[in-house]
Amino acid sequence: MATTKDTTPVHEVRPVTQELRIPARYLPTPTIGPGHSFATITDHISTIVLRRKTPIGWFIGLLIAMGGVGLLSISITWLLVKGIGIWGINHPVGWGMDIINFVWWIGIGHAGTLISAILLLLRQEWRTSINRFAEAMTLFAVASAGLYPALHTGRPWFDYWLFPYPNTMGLWPQFRSPLMWDVFAVSTYATVSALFWYVGLIPDLATLRDRATNIWVKRAYGAFALGWRGSAKHWLRYEHAYLLLAGLSTPLVLSVHTIVSFDFAVAQIPGWHATFFPPYFVAGAVFAGFAMVLTLAIPARKFFRLEDFITMKHLENMGKVLLATGLIVVYAYAMEWFYGLYSGNAFEGYMLKNRATGPYAKMYVALWVCNGLAPQLMWFKRFRTSTFWLFVVAMFVNVGMWLERFVIIPASLHRDFLPSSWGMYHGTFWDWSMFIGSIGLFFSLLFLFVRFLPMISIFEMRTLLPEAQAHSHEEAH
Repeated sequence: MATTKDTTPVHEVRPVTQELRIPARYLPTPTIGPGHSFATITDHISTIVLRRKTPIGWFIGLLIAMGGVGLLSISITWLLVKGIGIWGINHPVGWGMDIINFVWWIGIGHAGTLISAILLLLRQEWRTSINRFAEAMTLFAVASAGLYPALHTGRPWFDYWLFPYPNTMGLWPQFRSPLMWDVFAVSTYATVSALFWYVGLIPDLATLRDRATNIWVKRAYGAFALGWRGSAKHWLRYEHAYLLLAGLSTPLVLSVHTIVSFDFAVAQIPGWHATFFPPYFVAGAVFAGFAMVLTLAIPARKFFRLEDFITMKHLENMGKVLLATGLIVVYAYAMEWFYGLYSGNAFEGYMLKNRATGPYAKMYVALWVCNGLAPQLMWFKRFRTSTFWLFVVAMFVNVGMWLERFVIIPASLHRDFLPSSWGMYHGTFWDWSMFIGSIGLFFSLLFLFVRFLPMISIFEMRTLLPEAQAHSHEEAH
């Protein structure tokens, strides 16, 4: 059988395969800017904390926030002297801005645990740059929220009765009260979130200890670093503890605001007694929490020059979460109308009509604009990738979620079953001073955090370097 002889010269190599190159536009967006190394990441983040000269803008912001803390102190002092009658609550509206602000702050605190715990378990690397910031925000929001129910009891010096401590009087809490459920849920949430936040800080505290030049600063960070040396045994124990706390935190994201929703859902009041309140409140809490993360992260990103660490990928993903949770919230608003009309209940029907056309109708319309219309801009990439529009939409959501709580509470209570017991609710000066003061407390804690602790996890950012270097290599070719 005849065969053909290969006439290819020996010095020529016939190409067998061709190298495949993926266009840059199809590569995943890196979660860290190009050109960084372990040293540059550590230097950039730790310098914010260890710098000798504090920026004047930080002092101005802290001074304004501390002014709010002073106002809060005056408001609480006057409240303890005169009683809760200084607030605008009255006979038909027994809950006012105190519970409105409590639910609002608790909702804001949800994003931190969601970003840290759930996204960690789902191995979402884009959480890395914002998880430390969001965790701290959670703790400060819970601290601001806890003031309101504690003071609303009227005699806060007896609030320790709410905990099931061993006592000689045989007095135990009323476990059938939703107030008790809030105490257990919020205190557990705060405790686990604080542990989760602190455990994640330990390796970075050791880094600051090793880089500090002042002996007292070195000792302070060394004390809180708990003797961390970065050994294999330390990392093993750290990873086990961090993962365990993430697993504990995950159900808390769902349980805390579910239990807060029971404050309303277990009552026989039109507008409150609804079975969809638990998922509705959880989605609303994540919605409000991510809006606050955007509100704080965008200015911090610009002020501290963190564009390489909080990239547009992070902001765009948060915009997508904002859109998804916003659609769930709008769906819940629509379901309220469906239940009210389809049930044939005259009281539910009147409640919806009163919200839309009654004395608080303007707030209800503003609620739909802020929570329903504004987030729809996130459908478009040009808005999701614009820091200006992300910040604007986040501010709309912050206002809208506060209005939602106002519509749920006073707008449902001010017109009772009997017209003779109808009334109006308006917050007094002390209601507003307490609210502004709680915002001051939140920002005071936040300013102290960004000055004395790393707002971005140093060691977690360094784990992203291989991905960023691979992306840069592909783009270079």
